[in-house]
Amino acid sequence: MKKLINDPERVLIESLEGFAAAHADVVSLGAEYKFVRRRKLQSAKVALISGGGSGHEPLHAGFVGHGMLDAACPGQVFTSPTPDQVVAAVEAVETGNGCLLIVKNYEGDVMNFHMAADLVGKDIATVVTDDDVAVEKSTWSTGRRGVAGTLIVEKIVGASAEQGASLSQLKTLGECVNRQTRSMGVALTSCTVPAAGKPTFTLSDDEMELGVGIHGEPGRRRVRLSSADAIADEMVGAILKDLDPAPGAEALLLINGFGGTPAMELYLMVNSALRVLRGKNVRVSRYLTGSYVTSLEMAGCSITVSLLDDALRKLWDAPVHTAAMRWGI
Repeated sequence: MKKLINDPERVLIESLEGFAAAHADVVSLGAEYKFVRRRKLQSAKVALISGGGSGHEPLHAGFVGHGMLDAACPGQVFTSPTPDQVVAAVEAVETGNGCLLIVKNYEGDVMNFHMAADLVGKDIATVVTDDDVAVEKSTWSTGRRGVAGTLIVEKIVGASAEQGASLSQLKTLGECVNRQTRSMGVALTSCTVPAAGKPTFTLSDDEMELGVGIHGEPGRRRVRLSSADAIADEMVGAILKDLDPAPGAEALLLINGFGGTPAMELYLMVNSALRVLRGKNVRVSRYLTGSYVTSLEMAGCSITVSLLDDALRKLWDAPVHTAAMRWGI
């Protein structure tokens, strides 16, 4: 195992310290590294909190800031945050207008965030994201997994919260965006969890895992490596079959790297996915390309399609200022 680390047991702590130092204008660390929070809270707004296992950076801490999250709770690598982390985050950033928890659909995340909501006893609501079309159920989740589409929910809901929407309005909006968002991923290599010291799974040079999850969990099937166009055909085809957009529908296209894929290949995948979407009469009006929801150093990518209308497009375009996403400010 070759990694830039000191002690596998301190990877998260030392990474969070570096993250907070590098982005001190935007975020600060909570006590005992339980959460990352906005440095400057906006009063009279609903607080947004997300989180999950580390190893997916910049998700979620990289999306804390103006126009997105108020706090994020990082668990150990690929491990859910504990309920006390979430409770501490709520107490730090909730300013009297309630709190919305945005939770990826993994059993540990859902259980611990719901437990925290019960413990808080304040005005609190939850949106569970489940955008992955690869598998209906896995050992990690009950139902579909929440993957890269989560950041689209966080961005659009975050913009609406910044504009003063109520807790019930934000919950309805988050559930709407989640329903209109679908993703699928492909892995070309495995990743290595520092504490494990060996790859999570093994792929030969001529194999890929189609429909892989963001923790390296299996997807639809292991197949022979194929061209970018062929990969896009299958993944976008599966997304559109499930999403069933109306002819001429407007959409946002997210090509997300898993951590070990160069930008040149991600933009090539934009081109391949766009060819399929145009052929299916889907009009892409917004793009996001880069490594936003990663799986440590895994090579591969995911494709996400999120349907838009005028209101959702304006919320996507609204100003955002976080460590990982900045525009309009």
